[in-house]
Amino acid sequence: MAESKELKVKEKKEVSSAAEHTKPGLVFTPAVDIFETEKEITLLADMPGVASKNLNIDLRDDTLTLAGEIDPFEGPDEQDILIEYEVGKYFRQFTLSAVIDQEKIEANLHDGVLHLNLPKVKKATPRKITVKAG
Repeated sequence: MAESKELKVKEKKEVSSAAEHTKPGLVFTPAVDIFETEKEITLLADMPGVASKNLNIDLRDDTLTLAGEIDPFEGPDEQDILIEYEVGKYFRQFTLSAVIDQEKIEANLHDGVLHLNLPKVKKATPRKITVKAG
């Protein structure tokens, strides 16, 4: 019998950290998928509603910080009747190891998904050593 592949909705998770935020409002942890090949690490972060102008990617002291903000959907003359999609900020940090070539990191935001390519340094990529006879 075939296994059922239901779509499971993952609810937004509010950031729970000891750090205090200086601006009011909700702060969410973006859901992230990370994939690795011999040459790079790919990070996908779900940040629906964040425009590229409201996305800040910061790298300092081997810490990669993702911070994005969603502009409110309602206009100044509109009144909220029902709000099921909560807006706020996204925030998540990652510590990068020495195998990442920090100068070559690339970022792309498309349809609410941030795509980060984290290439590995040359010395960290596997290579085949040829054995010579004699």
